Amino acid sequence: MRTWQVERRKRTRHLIELGGLVVKAGIVDLTGDDRAIIYGALLWMAHKLRSEEREKALALWTAKGK
Repeated sequence: MRTWQVERRKRTRHLIELGGLVVKAGIVDLTGDDRAIIYGALLWMAHKLRSEEREKALALWTAKGK
């Protein structure tokens, strides 16, 4: 198998796993599979992570994730 194929498969698996987290958290059902809502929530998270509240958000979300 070529290097680019291996890298593409690794990337695909990574993306599938991330999508699985969205499903596992119940986000798909709670939003009615509305991609705009899901994307908006992810943008909000990114904004929080770029703000002064980064450490607080990371601690909160890590605790909930465990």
